Amino acid sequence: MNAIYDSLFWRAVRGEVTARPPVWFMRQAGRSDPRYRALRASVPLDLEQLFQTPDIAAEISLLPALWGVDALIIFLDILSPLGPMGAPFVFRPGPQLEASLASVGDFLALHNFDMAREMPYVAETFARMRNATSSTVPLIGFAGAPLTLLAFMAEGGSPGAGLKRTRELLQRHPREMRRVLGTLTTTITDYLKYQCACGAHIVQLFESAAYLFTRAEYLEYALPCQQQIFEALRGTAPGVFFARVLDEQLAVTDLGAAGADIVSLSTTRSIREVREVLGTSAVVQGNLDNQLLAKGPLEAIAEAARACIEAGECRGHIFNLNHGILPHTPHDHVTFLVDYVKRYTKNS
Repeated sequence: MNAIYDSLFWRAVRGEVTARPPVWFMRQAGRSDPRYRALRASVPLDLEQLFQTPDIAAEISLLPALWGVDALIIFLDILSPLGPMGAPFVFRPGPQLEASLASVGDFLALHNFDMAREMPYVAETFARMRNATSSTVPLIGFAGAPLTLLAFMAEGGSPGAGLKRTRELLQRHPREMRRVLGTLTTTITDYLKYQCACGAHIVQLFESAAYLFTRAEYLEYALPCQQQIFEALRGTAPGVFFARVLDEQLAVTDLGAAGADIVSLSTTRSIREVREVLGTSAVVQGNLDNQLLAKGPLEAIAEAARACIEAGECRGHIFNLNHGILPHTPHDHVTFLVDYVKRYTKNS
């Protein structure tokens, strides 16, 4: 058997009992690692250019291997495929739409594209990651979900409370926006399949703006797109679904309804609670609080990690955070947590 498919990570993906949960983190490529910051300081490229420079993108993607994580995620952004669609973003430092989509017609002009021709750097980065790890470490691809991407484009950058323009478009032009969401769904499906063809063993879909929508809006506009994407991925690679949600905003069944193989959890619900609803065999990912990881102290991080691991029962559980690593997180907190999870045994 290929080493990847016999790895601790893959056994957890299959829902098997493991000696400890495998561990990786959202936004692990970059952010808190001083090696990443030094590399960024030494390379005179903007962030969107780094994503498209395979040797540097691969080097950044590989940095967490030095901490001992069990899987590596490619260094990209959820907004990366929007450029070839006709809506490029730049980072100054946060994401900004390069040219405003001023009219409904501008949104309708967004188009699908040839992945290999327009995003060859994705294949090249994955190839470098495979070569550097001798194809023995699971590689993760990812994409933003359609409604989240629509919100970024409508607001011209990171969407905030209110979503004034997003809601205006959805309410005044529902037929046209459904067409746009359909185009985004097709693109994201093709994009995730392309990443799998390039070397990703598993892919994650991020509904990062879910917390900004009401449950009714989420069920109407977000869920159908998610379901189409995960259904299309079935048989290609396992899919992980992450939705950033607030307390009681969505039901556990809403998260499960996306149709993903693995549900990534925020801190709003425990692993045990989710399995009571989705079934004891549900494969889950999460869910230590990223704020706690940033603030500490280390004793509290260890206590929370132990509780999380025990809730997951070392069965179909991938250890992660409730969201990405925060930029101000001390790097020694991150490496402490990785070491703690890797040293965990049921009798320790």
